[in-house]
Amino acid sequence: MFYVSAADKPFDVKAFEAQIASCVTLLASSTARRERARGEKVPNYAPVAEWQTYGATIRNMRFYFAGCALFLLCSLSRAQSKPALPSEAVTVPAAIDHSRVVINADISLPDGSTQRIHAWVDNGNPDLYVSRRVATLLGLAVSCNDHECSSPPPPAINVGGMTIPLVGIKQAKVPLKPVNAASVLAAGMSVEINLPSSVLRHYDVLIDFPGHKFSIGAPGAIHFRGPSGKVQINAENGLIQVPSQIENKKYNLALDLGACISFLSSELFDKLAGAHPDWPHMTGAVGSANMWGLDEEPKWKVMRLDRVQYGPLFLANVALVDFPKDRKEFFEKRAGVPTAGLIGSNALLNYRVGLDYAHATVYFEFGRMFNFPDFDVIGLTLRPEDDGRFTILGVAEFDGRPSVTPGSDGVQPGDHLIAVDSIPVGGSSMGQVWAMLGGTPGQERKLTIERAGRQFKVPANVQHFLAELPDERERKKEK
Repeated sequence: MFYVSAADKPFDVKAFEAQIASCVTLLASSTARRERARGEKVPNYAPVAEWQTYGATIRNMRFYFAGCALFLLCSLSRAQSKPALPSEAVTVPAAIDHSRVVINADISLPDGSTQRIHAWVDNGNPDLYVSRRVATLLGLAVSCNDHECSSPPPPAINVGGMTIPLVGIKQAKVPLKPVNAASVLAAGMSVEINLPSSVLRHYDVLIDFPGHKFSIGAPGAIHFRGPSGKVQINAENGLIQVPSQIENKKYNLALDLGACISFLSSELFDKLAGAHPDWPHMTGAVGSANMWGLDEEPKWKVMRLDRVQYGPLFLANVALVDFPKDRKEFFEKRAGVPTAGLIGSNALLNYRVGLDYAHATVYFEFGRMFNFPDFDVIGLTLRPEDDGRFTILGVAEFDGRPSVTPGSDGVQPGDHLIAVDSIPVGGSSMGQVWAMLGGTPGQERKLTIERAGRQFKVPANVQHFLAELPDERERKKEK
């Protein structure tokens, strides 16, 4: 009812007097109502100056005036002594590394100090992960079997001054790594904790890809903009499914901003590829499709999807990978609903993506017009290792031939990539290495390769993999 803004600005005497007058007028009206109830004649509205005439005594007026003044003075005192509340939402810089969102976060250590670490915003995964180093710093009890480790979750992390509790999570997963890789959460990423969907679902979230910013706040704290659409959110883990259409048929596609590439179920992928042999396609995970360096990535099928209606958006030229059946079933089970795949961040780098979990709504505000040449690269498939090195898993073909010279004087699976144009790649992230391997088609890069302890250089040209769709080329010709 009353508002005293001393915490935000200097005391305003006139505003204070106006609030007292408002208080007295309100109480006068209340007195008038009581007198009407007793059958006394009073006007509909009795200004303060007319109280003596219409039933309110001077004593009552002084009493109410004093009460109002005391109430407001107490409110003012409380406002002046109370520190300003922290903002309900915070915005921090974000690194977009291999299309993944990485931010700074702080953890509180048992000795009262804090440690800054890198966190991965991973809304497509409900599980919390922490590195072995972080678990040790926090004094968390880590237990392991032959395949993985786990620990109690950290009590909270702090992002931009906002404390984000993690106590609702049953356990944190700790990657089973050698001692010299204790700080590695995921090879090829410089992060030690993730922010999973099970945590993010309690907040408003905004990922500004063009502005390289991340915002998080209490529900209702962020003013979202752009086209919006209702989505399905798993109430238990926060995973998001977006109603979509491909060639006028309806599907669910997950929203996974922690994924650097999009996926489509094998059945639908093969059906579309068979019906549209002119759509650009290739074998081998290069560029943004080179996700983790899994053994099967050199054999992944990659294709450009002409267009997809994704909630309120119409996305064109979307690069996506054939989703193996076992992985698709795993993701579908976690989602709790049938799904045909997922849209990763590679398709949304021009947008500010808002996640309004409380209202099961997503927002896509267009931020820039830029065609990311994420497939104008050297045709290697890489595996980042825990020790910071990069192993070559395979060489993609271009126009029916290996895109990089193979053989004893060239590149072979199992070789290590040491440097690109004499710039060492050891200890770099996947995003940094692929930035080195990208460029304008036809540009030459000198690759330093290591095999059996011997280093040598191999020249390689940047190729334009997954060329534009035919209708896109025709439109450009017409212009």
